[in-house]
Amino acid sequence: MNLFALLGASAVLAAIVPFVQPAGETCTASSTCATTAMGDRAAKDIVDTAVGAGSFNTLAAALKAGGLVDTLKGKGPFTVFAPTDEAFAKLPKGTLESLLDPKNKATLVNILTYHVVPGSVMAEQVVKLTNAAAVNGQRLAIRVDEGTVTIAGVKVTKTDIACSNGVIHVIDAVLMPATKNIVETAVTAGTFNTLVAAAKAAGLAETLSTGGPFTVFAPTDEAFAKLPKGTVEDLLKPENKDKLASILKYHVVSGRVYADQVVKLTEANTLLGKTVAVKLDHAKVMIGNANVVKTDIETTNGVVHVIDTVLLPQ
Repeated sequence: MNLFALLGASAVLAAIVPFVQPAGETCTASSTCATTAMGDRAAKDIVDTAVGAGSFNTLAAALKAGGLVDTLKGKGPFTVFAPTDEAFAKLPKGTLESLLDPKNKATLVNILTYHVVPGSVMAEQVVKLTNAAAVNGQRLAIRVDEGTVTIAGVKVTKTDIACSNGVIHVIDAVLMPATKNIVETAVTAGTFNTLVAAAKAAGLAETLSTGGPFTVFAPTDEAFAKLPKGTVEDLLKPENKDKLASILKYHVVSGRVYADQVVKLTEANTLLGKTVAVKLDHAKVMIGNANVVKTDIETTNGVVHVIDTVLLPQ
């Protein structure tokens, strides 16, 4: 997908479309009994509201295992997209048990905080958005389609459950964020072998694994292959470590800069301390002299955009 198409997809929705409320469920903000019910609920915080509902027992157990109970009982406000017990039951067999294991606490926290957005965002505001920044740093895609609202592809079934420190919207599946860091994501893709080798040779692999967040304009193996013969081999030599590090830092920007944000720039400040030009050319976006060929690959510590040419700083 080119960046122009992605930018179009990020435009604010003009129409407000109501969320789906399944028959037989308790009242929501739009129902006739909403005022009384929400008034009662608003006296309780998010955790107590979820526990009192009786249909979020697994979520409550997960919050306890992740050490997030006190946070979501805090001042906030927070918006929580809350999976029901049935939603957790849809996970592959053994997944929940694995996540609740203390050794997997970091992964569990990453998943749970992907369900939380800062602030109190009511349904009428949600449907005007195309994305929202979750507490874990990643983005949640929001889509409205013929009266159905989805968050990261998961259906919202009930909305605007008011709490003393925020609001809950109910969803019918567990949201799964990216769970690999930038280097792990590159290794798994299988098309960035040279970039990974270069990051290791330059002593930057650890930084790109544990630091950040970063935005990486990542050249593919084919991009490195376009360099003059012998260039890559020469750069990978220990004596050229500093030069290689400078080239790689020229491909990295601090923070998460998504495609719809990139296209609003004319240049970006890199970790090298030099700027790289950003240019819109008809349906294409260029970073320096490289074409952006794929965008918004999420990782735990940043976002990756794929480019077809290695950037060489002046």
